[in-house]
Amino acid sequence: MTSQCHNPVAIAPERQLPVSVLDATRAGVLAVGVRRTTLTEVARRAGVSRMTLYRLVPDVTTLILEVMSREFAGLLDAAETGARRKRTARARIAATTVAVARRLPDEPLFRRVLDVDPELLLPYLTDRLGTTQRIAIAHVRRMLAEGQADGSVRRGDLDVMATTLVLAVTPFVVSARLLDEVGRDAALDELEHLVDGTLRP
Repeated sequence: MTSQCHNPVAIAPERQLPVSVLDATRAGVLAVGVRRTTLTEVARRAGVSRMTLYRLVPDVTTLILEVMSREFAGLLDAAETGARRKRTARARIAATTVAVARRLPDEPLFRRVLDVDPELLLPYLTDRLGTTQRIAIAHVRRMLAEGQADGSVRRGDLDVMATTLVLAVTPFVVSARLLDEVGRDAALDELEHLVDGTLRP
């Protein structure tokens, strides 16, 4: 889930955000939260002028969305890589889902949003899909297609199945603090069985 309430404005295709700017944005969010992070603060941390940033992005919201998308995409890739040895696509989907649900609540950026700006997540729980949710849906859709191809996943509309799975897993991420360590591990084990069972032909 993203943590801003506006759709991001696209970055000019000929311009790529420097890693130093993305890292500075992340550092700013970790230090003061989303609402207090400004382009001026990011520029100071990155060692560039504010005008340089304005040439790259229209506002700090776009920067923050880029950072959160980068972090989430990296987590998804790592989780999928960790599940690569599973024999079927269905098993890989279940393992990847659990890995993301286990790791995302402990990611520093996500924890900071929950600690300082939790209300910013509400629109993505009630009104619309955010950028990171769409990234997750795209990943799941691709893996579901692989599962239908190898016969391990039941037939069905891939878009509906992927969106449903992401929405079903969301409470395990945003409500992770409600569980103690033993309860959380047990719940995630149950989640793996749930995903495997619902996708089984």
